[in-house]
Amino acid sequence: MQAIITKYHGPTDAHGSRITATSASGLRVTVGYDDALSSQAAHRQAAEALQKKLKWSGRLIGGGLKDGYAFVVLPSSCKCPAGSLDGARRRRKQGMR
Repeated sequence: MQAIITKYHGPTDAHGSRITATSASGLRVTVGYDDALSSQAAHRQAAEALQKKLKWSGRLIGGGLKDGYAFVVLPSSCKCPAGSLDGARRRRKQGMR
């Protein structure tokens, strides 16, 4: 299993808003922040760019952190149902297990 952490960086005089995606080994990619996307979708886009650069295959599963997002790359052979991991955070917020 591989891990990717993403972080938002606000605009500066020299650069617009951007997101960096960093692997556990320290390799990183920076992509421009697309205002048309939701925050989670923009972070996923950055994680997918790093996944492609590193030639990792598999499904990205992610969730929010205090200052960004964390994604893991599950192997394609994982037989998890499509929605089994999505929404777990929402169920916790609603008091369900």
